[in-house]
Amino acid sequence: MNKFKILTRGFIAENPVFVLLLGMCPTLGVTTSAINGMGMGLATAFVLLMSNIFISSLKNMIPNMVRIPAFIVIIASFVTVVDLVMEAYVPALYESLGLYIPLIVVNCIVLGRAEAFASKNNVINSAIDGLGMGLGFTFALTLLGSVREILGSGAIFNYKFISPDADGLLVFVLAPGAFFALGYLIVIMNSFKKA
Repeated sequence: MNKFKILTRGFIAENPVFVLLLGMCPTLGVTTSAINGMGMGLATAFVLLMSNIFISSLKNMIPNMVRIPAFIVIIASFVTVVDLVMEAYVPALYESLGLYIPLIVVNCIVLGRAEAFASKNNVINSAIDGLGMGLGFTFALTLLGSVREILGSGAIFNYKFISPDADGLLVFVLAPGAFFALGYLIVIMNSFKKA
């Protein structure tokens, strides 16, 4: 399979958020700002990349009966690494993301890619798939967080570009705003796919 096609599949044809509608819990929960979206996306991308590499390299040693539990243990190991590194080096982002970091373990994007791709392909293709899906997820969360931050507070990456006295549309900072913004972004992405 073409390596470029594997890499770009996560951005366009099989974007986890805009096409497959996977990982909605962190997508809607943490994207109150572009920084939160990017941080969660990069954390998930790291876990996807590393778990795909390990699962692909160990696929012949894992008995079929314990395949899924073994995948979860591998994924949980990398989530623990991400959790501890974020707590040590980016405590503000760690506090902001909170419980969503450990929930990467049960994110259906990660386990789905392990089962559907990494357990059936070689290490190189699995690494490329994990990187592509992870970067596609990061792109989607950063875009959604940016839209919500711009509309909700008139800022992007905490840089306020409207008057400090002016307020944005509060609904976009709240939970319903995540649904509105995501719905419109899905419509826009689908219109590009049809064109």
